[in-house]
Amino acid sequence: RMEGQGSYALPTGTEYRGALRDGMFDGEGELLFPSGGTYRAVWHRGVPTQGKYTFADGLEYKDKKWHYCDGYDRRFYTEICSGLKPAGISQLTNLDPPRKIPVGCYDCGDGFYNPETRVIVDYRLRFLRNA
Repeated sequence: RMEGQGSYALPTGTEYRGALRDGMFDGEGELLFPSGGTYRAVWHRGVPTQGKYTFADGLEYKDKKWHYCDGYDRRFYTEICSGLKPAGISQLTNLDPPRKIPVGCYDCGDGFYNPETRVIVDYRLRFLRNA
């Protein structure tokens, strides 16, 4: 079984780096997601006891006092940090300029969906999943 400091790559592309004990995440460690997000936590027998998720753009998720995209404020995080665009120029995603995707496809956050093939691929055109 895995023991000590190390890393473990999951089939989804997510990677764990940190302390391992008896084959489980145990102690300080982090999950690095293919989308660029990171979850740093203290683990006990594979279960996080306390942790913090940070999105790829640096936004930190807080369980309490979460003011991002709530019922009162619908701005993207980049708009909160950098301000709104002038009237008539819309920001359609958190990324500005947004990622380019093929015509007729839909952005899913981790890639795009092609309704003709019913397949979701990442932005580098690597297969993610069937819809």
